[in-house]
Amino acid sequence: MASGSDLLSCEQVMVKQPRHPEKAHRPDQPVARKPAWIRVKAPGSAQWAATQKIVREHGLVTVCEEAGCPNIGECWEKKHATFMIMGDICTRACAFCNVRTGLPRALDSFEPARVAEAIQKLGLAHAVITSVDRDDLDDGGAGHFASVVAAIRAASPNTTIEVLTPDFLRKQGALEVAVAAKPDVFNHNLETVPSKYLEVRPGARYFHSIRLLQRVKELDPEIFTKSGIMLGLGEERHEVLQVMDDLRSADVDFLTIGQYLQPTRKHHAVARFVPPDEFSAYAEVALAKGFLLVSASPLTRSSHHAGEDFAKLKARRMGLAGARLSG
Repeated sequence: MASGSDLLSCEQVMVKQPRHPEKAHRPDQPVARKPAWIRVKAPGSAQWAATQKIVREHGLVTVCEEAGCPNIGECWEKKHATFMIMGDICTRACAFCNVRTGLPRALDSFEPARVAEAIQKLGLAHAVITSVDRDDLDDGGAGHFASVVAAIRAASPNTTIEVLTPDFLRKQGALEVAVAAKPDVFNHNLETVPSKYLEVRPGARYFHSIRLLQRVKELDPEIFTKSGIMLGLGEERHEVLQVMDDLRSADVDFLTIGQYLQPTRKHHAVARFVPPDEFSAYAEVALAKGFLLVSASPLTRSSHHAGEDFAKLKARRMGLAGARLSG
């Protein structure tokens, strides 16, 4: 575990480095006022502080903090933190994301044990593990994901595990390593519709991500698959419906849809704030298309209520299996 002085010196170095150097030259984008339906509980309760203390004591990074998640107050009050492994520096430069961009540091071989210990202390029944993109690594970090999953299984055998992975683009054999670790849920977010990839997610390839999700099911049909998109980036309704069809063709079980929120003036502007009734309408359509579960609301995020959603996924799969047997 890193000492207090080590963490301090690390923070001091980070202060000197711009968080998004690739965006520094871009003109400022307008920041729209949030509508009344986007209101969240401010963090700061005793339980929130207890969660923060455990995260800090173990020298860990959470996507809750790094991505500026609006639900951090609610989730941390319940001791639900989503751990972001392999550091806090991403090799991609997505236009929507607040995670720091640059040259990552070497992998920490002790991180899996620290993540497992923190999950045990938090008493998590369902743990969500995500990461930065690590294009600098031969396997994209798949082996590190596998090590983290194994460490959690050893420390907390009854805890179910959800991974939210990068796309492992051009990393031959990486996906197979991550799937062989047997997480209970494999999540990989599409983030947006294909027409927006060049401006929003330039380092990724839409159909590669679709194929990755499909391949997970081919490798292990028992693993639940999950993906999510954001609305408010300039997409059209017919494009969102096509994404649903593409995901169903890849046999994806669970779809999340949330509102894009602009982190800074240097990030992609919010094209519009989508009202809650539109999210509800999308959820109805997605369920009709065959998803086992859909979570769609302005504040929906990949790991929000992940434990409760996993229980629903299991129940719906069992219900379908029972219906087939009785039919």
